Amino acid sequence: MALIDNIIARAKSNKQRIVLPESFEERTITAADQALRDELADIILIGNREKILAYAAELGLKNIEKATIIDPATSEKTEEYAQLLFQLRQKKGMTIEVARKTVSENPLYFGCLIIKSGDADGQISGALSTTGDTLRPALQIIKCAPGISCVSGAMLLITQTPEYGEDGVLVMGDIAVTPAPDAAQLAQIAVCTAQTAKSVAGFADPRVAMLSFSTKGSAKHEVVDKVVEATRLAKELDPSLKIDGELQADAALVPSVGSKKAPGSEIAGKANVLIAPNLEVGNIGYKLVQRLGRADAIGPILQGIARPVNDLSRGCSVDDIYKMIAITACQAMDAK
Repeated sequence: MALIDNIIARAKSNKQRIVLPESFEERTITAADQALRDELADIILIGNREKILAYAAELGLKNIEKATIIDPATSEKTEEYAQLLFQLRQKKGMTIEVARKTVSENPLYFGCLIIKSGDADGQISGALSTTGDTLRPALQIIKCAPGISCVSGAMLLITQTPEYGEDGVLVMGDIAVTPAPDAAQLAQIAVCTAQTAKSVAGFADPRVAMLSFSTKGSAKHEVVDKVVEATRLAKELDPSLKIDGELQADAALVPSVGSKKAPGSEIAGKANVLIAPNLEVGNIGYKLVQRLGRADAIGPILQGIARPVNDLSRGCSVDDIYKMIAITACQAMDAK
């Protein structure tokens, strides 16, 4: 799979510091071992060093000693991180005592504080934790990227139809986070997904289609109006962005249809980034492409956070985590 190979190669070319806070989860520590073996990233594990190394030995892992292992119980930075968390959350009612307890007991918070302090570049969790548990410390500590207030999720779709997208590869958002975005949020999703197309999929020229059931006024409805307004706002957020909407999916992807339904559009028939009007459409749409079209779907890749924090499915494989380490590393390079 050329795209994944390219993502892995880019990650190896500029190793990033990736935190894996679920250090005692078998798939996670196995993926960490493989990443260290392949020099994919500099891995940071959180927990007691002796216990982590003993667990790795039980699993027959040979490379975990190469990881940076930080124990909140003994780290000289634990108090510094507690003070930072207190400063960030005291207006929300957090006391220094609660901050110290959180830093000592919750590795997902500890990992985000490492990133906030500049001591790491990204974090991945979710093999044991819920999406809410993954996102909460990221939003409280790292916060959203400048100009962005809406977190979203993108999916890489590697299809068997090279005539569409970027040699058969498309990036689609939002497929994971925001159920009913308003026009401003949808514009942010478009800008962030185009950035993911650059930083992760390696697209030199993202071409964004804002999808709807209408093309250029062929139908009238308030949900169509939202997509049109989101397109306008996205152009304001990023004047360099190549974007058009509203476009039906066939008008976005098929040159002959695009030229008929949206003559003169630089995106119609040439889109490689697809923005769904809401989460329902995005989630259903990518799964139909995945199952009926036998496409490989990689993600979700969380976007909109100032530094990359990604969420795993609790049913993920070792290979899924390995790939997400590479993806998070590519995002981290672009976020600096």
